[in-house]
Formats: sequence, C-alpha cells, structure tokens
Amino acid sequence: MRLRFMLPSTGIAGLLLLHPNPTTATQTDLSQYVNALMGSEGPEPGTGFGGGDIFVGGALPFGVAKVGIDSTAANWSTAVLNGGWTPDGNVTGISMMHESGTGGSPKYGLISQMPLTSVDTPVNVLDNLTYSQPRVGSDTAKVGYYKTNLQNGITVELSASRHAGIMEYSFPEGEKHVLIDVSHYLPGSPGDANGQIFAGGEIQIEANGKAYSGYGTYAGGWNNGAPFTVYFYGEFSTPPDKSQTFSGVNTDPMPRYQNLANGGISEPTFKNTSKKVTSGPMNNRIGLLLSWNDGPASHITSRVGISSISTDRARSYIQKEIPSWKLNDTVASAVKEWNTDVFNKIQVPLDDSANMTHVRLLYSSLYFIHLMPSDRTGENPLWDSEEPYWDDFYTMWDIFRCTVSFYHIFQPEYYESMIRGLIDIWKHAGFLPDGRSGNWNGLVQGGSDADNVLADAYVKGMRGAINWTEGYAAMKKDAEVTPYNTFDPTDMTASTKEGRGALDDWKELGLNDFAVSQVAAGEMPGDQEKYLNRSAGWQNIWNPDVRSLDFTGFMAPRFSNGSFNDSGYDPLVCYGCEWQDYTYEAIPWEYSFVIPHDVKTLIEFMGGEKTFESRLDLMFKPNMSVQNLGANGAAITTLINIGNEPDFATPYLYNYINKQAKSVNQSRSLANQYFKDTAYGIPGNSDAGAMNSWLLWQMLGIYPIVTQPVYLLSSPWFPDLNMTINGNKTLRISASGLENGYYVQSVKINGKQWGKNWFEHDDVMTNGGTIEFDLGADAKAWETGDVPPSPGHVQLNKE
Repeated sequence: MRLRFMLPSTGIAGLLLLHPNPTTATQTDLSQYVNALMGSEGPEPGTGFGGGDIFVGGALPFGVAKVGIDSTAANWSTAVLNGGWTPDGNVTGISMMHESGTGGSPKYGLISQMPLTSVDTPVNVLDNLTYSQPRVGSDTAKVGYYKTNLQNGITVELSASRHAGIMEYSFPEGEKHVLIDVSHYLPGSPGDANGQIFAGGEIQIEANGKAYSGYGTYAGGWNNGAPFTVYFYGEFSTPPDKSQTFSGVNTDPMPRYQNLANGGISEPTFKNTSKKVTSGPMNNRIGLLLSWNDGPASHITSRVGISSISTDRARSYIQKEIPSWKLNDTVASAVKEWNTDVFNKIQVPLDDSANMTHVRLLYSSLYFIHLMPSDRTGENPLWDSEEPYWDDFYTMWDIFRCTVSFYHIFQPEYYESMIRGLIDIWKHAGFLPDGRSGNWNGLVQGGSDADNVLADAYVKGMRGAINWTEGYAAMKKDAEVTPYNTFDPTDMTASTKEGRGALDDWKELGLNDFAVSQVAAGEMPGDQEKYLNRSAGWQNIWNPDVRSLDFTGFMAPRFSNGSFNDSGYDPLVCYGCEWQDYTYEAIPWEYSFVIPHDVKTLIEFMGGEKTFESRLDLMFKPNMSVQNLGANGAAITTLINIGNEPDFATPYLYNYINKQAKSVNQSRSLANQYFKDTAYGIPGNSDAGAMNSWLLWQMLGIYPIVTQPVYLLSSPWFPDLNMTINGNKTLRISASGLENGYYVQSVKINGKQWGKNWFEHDDVMTNGGTIEFDLGADAKAWETGDVPPSPGHVQLNKE
C-alpha cells in the first residue's frame, strides 16, 4: 500500500513584522511552514531512491536524539535506510538515533522499541521481519512531531528533546506488548562490507517492570566505525503485567570478526524470573518483552533517555528534558526551541501577497540544515576535555562547500563550538575528521576537507575561544603526515579513515593546501608560500590535449613518470565514481570547473573568457550526461549535477567574467527545476542538509566562496528579508521590482551604489548591513567593477 503523507498547515498568517531583533518581533509559529517530508521521496513516487534520504521524526537543532521509525528495504538495490524512515518499507522499531540525508551504508537505528499486538507464532523477537508492520493511512510529520498508523491497529506518536524521546502508543482492544531489542540496528544490504554489528550489551528491569536500563555496544556501519556504547534508561506510564528478558544466538555475519552465521535465525530464550540479561562481546542478542493484559483500547506512553556516559546520565535527561508524560508538552517545547534558535532569525513578509511556496522552502531548508551534526558536549566518552564535543559530521566533503558558511553567520555560537570540537578531535584522536560518526573518524573523500572548514572560519574572522595555534597544527598535520593504511575493502591502497592516504602524491601534485595557506598567512607566515604553491598543483594534472565535446583541456590522470594516462580516458565518465576510480562522485567535466581559489588561471587554461563561457553553457544543456549518476542525480540529464556537491558553485562562475545575469539565470533555473515543496523536493541525498543550504543561499541572492571572505551576488527570492547574523546584528536584503523579474538591474550595499558582482565578508556579515537589489525582467550587464578575486593565482613552471 502506498502511503499518503500529511503535511503541516500551510495557511497564510498575517504580516510578520520585520524587526532587527527577532525576540521582540511579533511572534508567529514559523514551524508551520516547514515541510518535514521535503526530500522523503525520489523521482519515482512512493520510493526513496534518488531522494533526500532524510530523517523523519522528532529532533531539536543539532540534538543527539533523533527519534523516529526504522523500516525495511522494499528493494535492496534502491534501498535508502539511513534516516530510518522510508516511504515504502515496513516498520521494525522506533529508535533513538539516526542520521539525516546520508548515502552509503546505514548507521545507527539504535535503542529500539516496537509495539505489538501479538507475540504468538510466527513472531520471533529475534527476527524483525516476522513482526514488522506496514503503515496505513497518512504519516504526519511536523517539527518536533511524528505520527504513523500500523496495520496491527496501533497508532504511534512521538517527539524528542536533546537527549531523550517520548513515544505514545494507542493500542486497540486486545493484547498489548512492547519489544525492547538492544541488538536492533539499521541493516546494510546483503553482502555489504560496511554493515553494522551488535557487539554486546546489557538490559535489566527496574521499578517492578515500569522501567528498564542498560547499554548496547555497536560497531561498523557507514564509516567502518570502532565499537561505541550507548547507555539508556526507559520507563512507561503504566507498569506492565509481565516482564521477560530474552537472549538468543547472534546469527548475523560479522565482517572482520568471528562469524557465527549458522544458516538460520535462532529462537529466543525467555527468562521470566531474571531481571537482568547480559551479552558479552560478539555474543548473544538481548532484549526485553513487556506485556499488558488483554483489555480495552488504551494509551501507553514511554520516555527514553540516552547517553554515551552512563545509565544514570540517560535517566537524568528524561527528568530534565521531558518531565511531563504528555506528548504535546514535549512537542510544544520542541517547537519553541526551533522557533527561538532557528526560524525567528529569518523573517520575511507573510501577507496575502507572499509566495508561500518560497516561504515553505525557506523554513524547510533551515530545518534540515540543523539536524546534523550532533552536539554531544558533555557526552564525550573518549577523553577528558573542557572543549565542546561534536559528532556526526556526515560529512565534511558535503558541508564545507556552503553549509558551514551559513552556520558562520547564522549560528556563530554553535559554529565556534564545532570548530573547537574539531580541533579537540585532532588533539586527542590524531587527525581532523573528513567524516565522523559513532565517535570515530571515517571516511575520507577528496582529501582532508576539515581544512576547508577551518580555513573558511579563519579568513572570515572567527576567533572567540578557538585556539588557532592548535587549529593550524591540525591542518599542517593533514598536509605533512601520511595516515596508516586501513586496508578498507572499498580501497585497499591507503587510509580511508582520515588524513590523506595518498599524501606522498599530494605533496608533489598539491590540492587542498590553499586552505592551509590561508591560515598559515596569519598563524605561521613562513609557511604560506609553500602551501600556496602546492595549491597550484592542480595545474600539473591538467592535460591540455584531452578533447571532449569539441572542447580541449581537462583534469586527467597522470603517471608517476609525468606522462598522462590517455588509455581510454574519457572526461564524460568517472566509471564507478568510487574510491579507486578516476574521480569520486562527479565526472572530470565537472571537476575541471572546481578551482575556486584560482578561477583566473582556469579561464586561461580553458582558452579565454569566450571559450570558458561557451564551455560553461554546455554544462547546462539537457541530455548531455552519459554517466550513471545513481541516487545523487537520478533524473538529471545535464553535465552539471546539482544533486551532488562538487557542482554547487559552478552556476555562479559567470560572475568571474562579469556576466552575472547568466549566473542568475542558470542558478535560478536549477533551483526552480529541482527544489520543490514536495516529497521529491531535492535532487539527491540532502547530505546532512548540504542540499538545503545551497537553496538557502540561492534564496538570499548571494553565494559564498569557501576559504575566502568573498560572496558572489545573485538575485534574492523575497522582496524583503531580515536575518539575524553574528549573534545580534541584522542583515537586510531587499528586492524592488521582483514582481517584474529576477534579473539584477543595480545593487546598493549599505546605501552605496555597488559596481561589483561580489562583496567581502566585512562589508555586511560582521556588523550587519543592507543589500538592496533593483530587479527587472531583462538581463542587464550592470557590473562595472573588477571580477571576483583569485587569491590562489600562481603560475607554475610546468615541464
């Protein structure tokens, strides 16, 4: 049965007063404009493949707990289980931890409950396929609230605080059971080398069955993570009539560990007289079955806290964060926090003339960029430190391009905390992460992208309590120390965990080191030239003789003897687009435009401005793509794939030849075509909200150039927008003439006529300011000033 989805109210509110301080403005519940299912489907209705793979459920901004359902894969070849929720899978549990918008193998789906109306044969509590439930009717998803109806007649409603969750089960008349399975997790596809593993745990009954506590230890998953432990404490509003612990042989294959697979799923052993059951490392699965006597329809509510430190800490989170047994109290608290911390910081007109689709896209995008990473300050189980602790950077190679730049101006306190947390990870774990989840660095893609995150914060003036001496040392280690080989099955040639596995080649060829040079300029000036020269190493893998689609010159593989590998090389394909292929997640045609620190040299290499422009035009021509784009670009036929992050800045490159009108046209066309207030609302995995942040910048009418204090001017979507930035300053963006068209006719910044199609961070992002756009229907060459800078412009003497 295909589900229908109940979206939040979209009624038009009255005019929200624009005011520089949102705490004193007329308050409107802006959460009503969030489509919490935006990105929940792909291009094929009723399926998730090619969609956002988003988390659907209860969460707070950057919260640890993300409470939602886990579901089965209707088809493993197109499975998207990472957020737990799928449009077409059956429910296997309601768990406390999830990622959002991520690709690859699943992670989390931990500390689960499952309400059941029968545990009779064929139900086997060790096999969730024997009791999984289809959903019927409409799923309802709003900020801080989720509801679904199971085929067995149970209605599930839930919400979450920062470290805890509340679930309300409305049972029909008859039996009532809740299964707590410590060994539950989101499964990977059959044969997946990165599947999760239950490594052991404990659960015990407390308060005469009304509560339970324990821990579970898990390993593997998306980032090949080491074992990590989650402690939990759960309690019920009504004590059960019967409580049974159970255990059973763990029959799942366990890569890289002992394999106990014995050809079938075992039957559980119930222990009616035991209040505790323990599983040793790589041993039995364990859990608890609670039962209430047959009776009339009734509600049973559960509150669960989680912690990386202890069960006592988990219990304290329930007491502090969810003191009420009323679900609506937690929902109201969540909505209030989302409004205060997030939505009220951007205000747009909401009168009868407002484009409410744009309003919903705005607030929905704000919502999804705040689901990850996870602020686990005070929850660091690995080392003692006074520094903040963050996890679930999933991943730096996605969020460095424009998400962190938004955090910088919009959430400066959170963002400073993230930067400090990243540096502290380097200090105690050895390397900055490129991706991190489950208290473990991994994986790596395209280098050490945390360098870009730190450099972006540094050049835009973020200081506070950040120790930039240590920050630079962390970046320099990425640039100089080769990490050990992890022998990951996805790539046996080097580390896929952290750092740069091919660093010896990097030192010769260069790449990420523009970011290092930017921080070196202030922290270690003697190093700046060295790393700036390295950042020009991309020129060494530019083959001027490669020809494709009547254009010449592309990034290309090169042998150690200096010759290019021309054997069958085609810049239109990346073959598998995985770790060991020529390029990862994008084709050479795309990557040949990704030189943000030296667009000047790139234009020269491509044959000058005229050729650069026509080549860039071709990127947007339909039906040119020949590469199978998979989930990150399903239904996209252009060479540019806005469903994946490498192309985020490409639509704006016309600014570098003073043809800003074409940047406006191309970027706006992509946004209108692929970003919608619907279930298929984004063109690929949201990647922890990275896709949504691209849309946010598009709607503001500006775009950040990462690792530079530079923003390109585009065209805003709202006639008037007030945004609280840098804590307590105001950026006001206005657009007169928007009703006539979106092409820029002229711009004023802080009341001054502006002739450049770009500006610097300190112009309006430090102390606030105004950007006034005059828009119209006709494209106009309004720029008269210099093109955006290329601070990495270095001419190499190539052999």
